[in-house]
Amino acid sequence: MKPSCTRRIVSRTVVVMTSPAHIAMFSIAAHGHVNPSLEVIRELVARGHRVTYAIPPAFADKVAETGAEPRIWNSTLPGPDADPEAWGSTLLDNVEPFLDDAIQALPQLIEAYEGDEGDEPDLVLHDITSYPARVLAHRWGVPAISLSPNLVAWEGYEEEVAEPMWAEPKKTERGQAYYRRFHAWLEENGITQHPDPFVGRPDRSLVLIPRALQPHADRVDESVYTFVGACQGDRTAEGDWQRPADAEKVVLVSLGSAFTKQPAFYRECVRAFGDLPGWHLVLQVGRHVDPAELGDVPANVEVRSWVPQLAVLKQADLFVTHAGAGGSQEGLATATPMIAVPQAVDQFGNADMLQGLGVARHVPTEEATAEALREAALALVDDPEVARRLKDIQAEMAREGGTRRAADLIEAELAAVRDTREKA
Repeated sequence: MKPSCTRRIVSRTVVVMTSPAHIAMFSIAAHGHVNPSLEVIRELVARGHRVTYAIPPAFADKVAETGAEPRIWNSTLPGPDADPEAWGSTLLDNVEPFLDDAIQALPQLIEAYEGDEGDEPDLVLHDITSYPARVLAHRWGVPAISLSPNLVAWEGYEEEVAEPMWAEPKKTERGQAYYRRFHAWLEENGITQHPDPFVGRPDRSLVLIPRALQPHADRVDESVYTFVGACQGDRTAEGDWQRPADAEKVVLVSLGSAFTKQPAFYRECVRAFGDLPGWHLVLQVGRHVDPAELGDVPANVEVRSWVPQLAVLKQADLFVTHAGAGGSQEGLATATPMIAVPQAVDQFGNADMLQGLGVARHVPTEEATAEALREAALALVDDPEVARRLKDIQAEMAREGGTRRAADLIEAELAAVRDTREKA
């Protein structure tokens, strides 16, 4: 099925009406990379497109619920519930597994799509970590669009961030071997691009975070990157949560799904909020902490291994978060003041952005004592200026368009594919 389109004008906006196409989506088995894409995929399926979604088995059911067809492949990356220590502690520890995984995944993905002769994908969508997706798009001769679940590169990013970060690793034999191997893999697949822009500079990207969370947003190339904001859908399938009738204030503490092995921090949270009159604490501790490690827990503290986060945030007065991209934008979307306690990667930058917006306090883990958490909480929850800024950002996010705009832009790319083919 090859795309065709017509156009109609609605309120001075060009709406592209695209006939059904085959769209192939690629991601890794990580909540923070899969979840942001799901509502976009659901919307594309609802519009009549055939969407195949290449994903490891742990997320196959979640993908299937959108109406997409899972294409299963086996990954060598640490799984979604792996101990955070499995990722190592250095930059090369963090990046080498993605290259290793890409090299072993590509033959699997080629085989997974061999049966589509005559129905090859018209367009590739991919998470930023899915290197094989861009290789396959090159192989099929179709456009690729990155769906970025976190911040993107701005003009000057390489000089200001990437080059200083890589300066020492590139001097080591291990770092040089990493680049040699990456170059060789790309060249084997007909790609002459350097690994750095291959990974960090897509031809086209839809950014699934609000522009408010993007550092140096005024220096982002808008011809490549389009901010569509949070693509949040109906989460009722994840379960519900009811605010206790006697709770004057509710605080949710969650460090996401990966970097949750922090029993000492959770104990400080219990100390901070456990004896505050009228407060109710919802404490998500993940799968790597035994609740018994927390000691005696007061009656107003609810300890869970997992919670339906968005359902809780819609009723919460405060969010203590690791400042992952997903959690940060959920806090903004629900206009919830935040205490940001970052744990890894982009979370430190997100924490600074949230604090700069005037809607959060950035508290490093080593400084997150009960006293510091309580002081920050009491300052945030009753501050009218914080509430005003959150409402303004919430309104800005709504204007970014979310899921429907993302799908519209993808269909516009499909229309461009058809136009190009007709002219060829």
